[in-house]
Order: sequence, then C-alpha cells, then structure tokens
Amino acid sequence: MMTFDIAFDRLLGHEGGYSNDPNDPGGETNWGISKRSYPNVDIKALTRDGAKAIYLRDFWQPLGEAHPAVKYQVFDFAVNGGLPTGLRKLQAAIGVADDGHWGPLSAAALAKMELNDVLLRFNAQRLRYYTSLGKWPNFGKGWTNRVAGNLDYAAQDN
Repeated sequence: MMTFDIAFDRLLGHEGGYSNDPNDPGGETNWGISKRSYPNVDIKALTRDGAKAIYLRDFWQPLGEAHPAVKYQVFDFAVNGGLPTGLRKLQAAIGVADDGHWGPLSAAALAKMELNDVLLRFNAQRLRYYTSLGKWPNFGKGWTNRVAGNLDYAAQDN
C-alpha cells in the first residue's frame, strides 16, 4: 500500500539534491523545494527531513482521504508545477471546476470515479500541461519520462 514515506522516496528519485539551474523556472532548488515557492527557507541548507516535513504538510495532506495512488500522482506533479496546478489538473481530470482548491465537491467527485480512470486522465492532463510550457524544449524529455514512470507506478499502486 502506498504511504507518504514511499511517495517521498519515489519523489527523491526524481528530485535529488541541491541545484541552481538558470534554465529552471523554480530557480534555486533542494530536494525539489524551490526558493521561488519557499522564499523564507534557506534552500541550500534544507535537510532531507526538512523537505519531508514541508511535503507532508503542503503537498500530501491537502488531498485528505483521497486514494494514496492519486495522492502520489498529484504530489509528484505538484512538485514540478505547484500544488494549485496539480489540484487544477486533478479537478479537470475528474470533471469539476478547476479552481485549484480542494474541497468537498472535488473530494466527492473523485470518490465516485474509478481509480484507473482518474490516474490515466490525470497523467493525460499532466502531459498536456507540460507540452504547453515554453520550457518544453529544455525539459520535455525529462518530464515525459517522469510521467511514463508515474504511469508504471499507477499500474502498481491501483
């Protein structure tokens, strides 16, 4: 069964440690936590445990009682595109207003859908989002490979 600890370990397989790539819109990043999103965090000094606490609070818990396979997929995407984007794409996948705020209407719509349908539709939304970005030429191959890996995880986690 998917847990936050497993999800976090998977994420670090994609994110790794410190980077400050001038082509990355997130700018200075460590463990996938960006200075742009967390301007008050000392990114270079951020520990693995510090990143894990941020991810649990800000990325995993907002989806409440959603199936852990869905929570993992949104968590992984939200690290790239921000939590509101991840939530909007999940909302689009489940056919509710994509306002980026998770509430009872979104949760109820998710609960009514087949898990596999949600996982496939969400990853389709994710690919459409990536291909719309100006940084696609620089990062598109990596993003596509990441989604391919997440489709493998989706098959494993459902």
